[in-house]
Amino acid sequence: MKTLQILIGGVWEDSRSDALLDVVNPATEEVVARTPAGSEDDVDRAVAAAVRAQPAWAALSVAERVARISAWADVIAEHADELAELECREMGKPVGLGRTFIEGAVAGLKASAAEAQAYGFEETVAQGDGGTTRILRRPLGATAVITPWNFPVPMVLGALGPLLAAGNTVVVKPSERSPLSTVRLFELLNLPPGAANLVLGDARAGAPLAEHEQIQLVHFTGSVDSGRKVGAATGRLLHRSVLELGGKDPVVVDADVDPKATAAAVAFGAFINTGQICTSMERIYVHQDIADAFVEALVEAAGTYALGDGHDEGVMMGPLVDEGQRETVRRHVADAVARGATIRAGGVEPDGKGYFYPATVLTGVDESMLVMTEETFGPLAPVVVVASFEEGLERAAGSRFGLGATVYTDDPGHMDASARIPAGVVWVNQWQGGGPERLYEPAGDSGMGATGASAAYDAATRPVSVHIAARPAS
Repeated sequence: MKTLQILIGGVWEDSRSDALLDVVNPATEEVVARTPAGSEDDVDRAVAAAVRAQPAWAALSVAERVARISAWADVIAEHADELAELECREMGKPVGLGRTFIEGAVAGLKASAAEAQAYGFEETVAQGDGGTTRILRRPLGATAVITPWNFPVPMVLGALGPLLAAGNTVVVKPSERSPLSTVRLFELLNLPPGAANLVLGDARAGAPLAEHEQIQLVHFTGSVDSGRKVGAATGRLLHRSVLELGGKDPVVVDADVDPKATAAAVAFGAFINTGQICTSMERIYVHQDIADAFVEALVEAAGTYALGDGHDEGVMMGPLVDEGQRETVRRHVADAVARGATIRAGGVEPDGKGYFYPATVLTGVDESMLVMTEETFGPLAPVVVVASFEEGLERAAGSRFGLGATVYTDDPGHMDASARIPAGVVWVNQWQGGGPERLYEPAGDSGMGATGASAAYDAATRPVSVHIAARPAS
């Protein structure tokens, strides 16, 4: 049984932790590797390597850093199939789907790094007193990236581009549930030793990394509870954190859209990756005028999401990541049914090995139910019928989460009104629409810290002003 190693200063080595954790294939329940549980010692050594490497990395020109990152991206692209297979083995994502997201993440890495070429690392501003002020945006130093299990490779790549291109070095800690693909990603690394380092484990590695006095910024994606701890730790040190936490994303379906086409789009947003996406569609508000047709089409669409091992051809949905995640889904469905909801599709777990749960549609739900108030992170589509588009917007806004939201409407006025939903991103007529220039910051319990395009570079740098006074006339 393979035991994974960590990467410190360009050298692969064993963890100083004696404790090991099983990495389990959720489709077969077989142990496929063992990962160290992590230790403060591992973190200290990785951070020290990042600190040592940072001045030399920052001393490279922006163009050179971008070229090095882009060259790594090209290597990753050549191994997209292999990385997708590892993601399937460790967390169940169908291989084809995983490959698509990895290819998109590679393109995103190159685009976000290239953004450094246009970013204002140095600007000169003329002053009214005849002097000038140089505004220099300098790298922070050593930074940390802590990622979740649902998109192992894309989450790492999405965070690294601006941090590295801005001249910072990084220590990465992936989820203990899905370390295989991240380890392989770092085996492909061709950056200078210490520019990017890898530690493994659970909170025994995550907590000391977030609390480390030499880590200037923590980029964390994960649960609300863990995010609060990260924010508290960085706050005590007066260091930065960028937190992308839980979501309970709403969908508002207006009366004037094609119910069948919209239901197919909503099914994709609710069931893709077995619903294990922070921006998964978890609250669906549909106008009463098309509710019957929409629900009928949604039920039909749910039946097309074939369940099985993600290595198998034609599988649309793999398993949930573990039994704990399946229990959350099971509990939310049971609570909804006990309070009067109706299961219109799915809801019955298949026999046999694996943490599978089918695409499930619920009607007759309301805001008292767990399925409408807590993040499910599973393949559930709970539908609420509303009397008007305005009611749909109001209900969509009634959540402590504010990560994303999606609206389907053909009414230009309603498109404009969609911006009232308090979320970091509001998509109109296309879930996950937009490009790399998108800027956003989660609202409510979904996190804090703006990111995307120039905002990611603002977070990764510290501005310094150097004022040069006008020389007095002789």
